[in-house]
Amino acid sequence: MISQEPQVLWLNTNPFFQRFEKPLTNYLAKQISIAEWQYFQSQDEPCSLEVALVLLHDYLKSSSKPIHLIGHGTSGLLGFLYARKHPERVKSLTLLGVGVNPAVDWQIHYYALREILPCSRDIVLLQMVHNLFGCQSRERAKNIVKLLEKDLDSSPSPHSLYKRISIPPSGVSMPLLVCGSRDDVIVDRNILQGWKKYFKPSDRLWEIPEGRHFFHYFFPQQVGDEIIDFWQSLTESQETARLYISANTDN
Repeated sequence: MISQEPQVLWLNTNPFFQRFEKPLTNYLAKQISIAEWQYFQSQDEPCSLEVALVLLHDYLKSSSKPIHLIGHGTSGLLGFLYARKHPERVKSLTLLGVGVNPAVDWQIHYYALREILPCSRDIVLLQMVHNLFGCQSRERAKNIVKLLEKDLDSSPSPHSLYKRISIPPSGVSMPLLVCGSRDDVIVDRNILQGWKKYFKPSDRLWEIPEGRHFFHYFFPQQVGDEIIDFWQSLTESQETARLYISANTDN
């Protein structure tokens, strides 16, 4: 059993992006117990979400109760696949920057640009920096390019220059919160709004006006407040149901 079990598990499929997640995880940690699960894939290993799924399940098997899962981008895709495969272990699922076509991530956009633009890898990555973060200083853009290069080499994203995959849209059985930004060019409003077709009454879609693909980095408090409110609503619903059952049992 996991010692001092957290209520929330943040999924991270690439530690190089951790700096963009810290503002939000630190904010959430002030209000709820949260742990981080990291998956690091070496360059010698083939890209495989299946391996990550097995390792995540090995970790969560030691937990005595379902947990809130949360992830951004490819990490969110991993959480989505795990929630479908092991719904009994997931209390709720929160997806940040994940569209109804959950395999769409920044890498699939990058490889598409590599095919159509007669440019070097570095130039395409600089364009991706703008797409992901908006206008940045030259020095900061170069630093982000280095992180994107590391993500290309170590992320379990299923895409490559030679192959892109798709995963059919579907819902999940547990409560779902989907968060996105209206100016995100990776997960645009159409594929974000597409989730509504698969929503249950307990599910939510929340959009922030700006922030692009890493909106949770730029606006951690606004995103965090929405996530906390979602979790609290689930607790309140469960308590209402418990009181209703108790009252009817007494009668």
